[in-house]
Amino acid sequence: MKPEILNENHRLGLGGVAIGTAFGDITDEQANEIFSKAWDLGIRYYDTSPWYGLTKSERRFGSFLKDKNREDFILSTKVGRIFTEVPEADVPPTMWQNPLNYDFKHDYTADAIKRSIEESLQRTGLDRLDIVYVHDLSEDQVGDRYPYFLEQAKKGAFKVLSELRDQGVIKAWGMGVNKIEPILDCIDNADPDICLSATQYSILDHDFTVDVLLPAVKKAGVKLVSGAGYNSGFIAGRNRYNYKELIPKGMTEKRDRIKAIAQKYNTNIVHAALQFVLAADEFVSIIPGASKPEQVQDNVDALHADIPAEFWKELKSERLIYEKAQVPGDHSTSNQ
Repeated sequence: MKPEILNENHRLGLGGVAIGTAFGDITDEQANEIFSKAWDLGIRYYDTSPWYGLTKSERRFGSFLKDKNREDFILSTKVGRIFTEVPEADVPPTMWQNPLNYDFKHDYTADAIKRSIEESLQRTGLDRLDIVYVHDLSEDQVGDRYPYFLEQAKKGAFKVLSELRDQGVIKAWGMGVNKIEPILDCIDNADPDICLSATQYSILDHDFTVDVLLPAVKKAGVKLVSGAGYNSGFIAGRNRYNYKELIPKGMTEKRDRIKAIAQKYNTNIVHAALQFVLAADEFVSIIPGASKPEQVQDNVDALHADIPAEFWKELKSERLIYEKAQVPGDHSTSNQ
């Protein structure tokens, strides 16, 4: 039986992509307003990565959290890239609007993982990390080098992180990826505790995850955290889907239909989207990001919103939700 790292107090966390200037140039002051709002509302699980803003997000999380009682919150960050400071002219083009002056390379060897953890501790100013995710070890990030990096991780990252967990240096580890296959590969080759699955399970797109990923993690005793549960803002009306500008065919119509049904039941699609993810037994937390404090408040409101059972029945009857997917009020109906 794997230890419970995230409990009921961590059902809603705060993700660090937007804080790292993914969708706009958030200032330090704006970031602190978001952090303060999250803390005041009782959010105690924080997720970041050195990749976000090329170390900017990690530094911002650390700057806010280092004065808090370390027993009062859970922090997860990620390994898999090594960062080197460079002149501004040499900063590579990335998705970040205003990153710090760093270049990077993927590296999943044992030495790189140890170095990455040490540097994360230095950047955050914290004395320990709770959860460490092996970041972006998937084809959408490393392309046809995925088999090469997977072998590297089997001998390096996976072994080192299991050792650090067994020594009590970290509480848990797993994959932090935008695809399903790397989580399955990790389960087959190591003993992860918890994985961050981004973009693969949302109210709009979840069939494959229900059929393939959820049974696998359930059998392995691995829990899941949901990243990009709003498809990186698309569900909330943004003109992007899973961090890209290309919207999959038919997805806008599907979103708009769910939105209309939600309005009929005096709720909204964002609240429904959050509760949908958390209805699955395997998901112990969802970690939406925020570009302003009001979004944090809305996520907390979503967590506690009263959504009628008839809403979920109508979505299923219209086949807008996969028939095998759990919805609020269900009890372990998935994976059967």
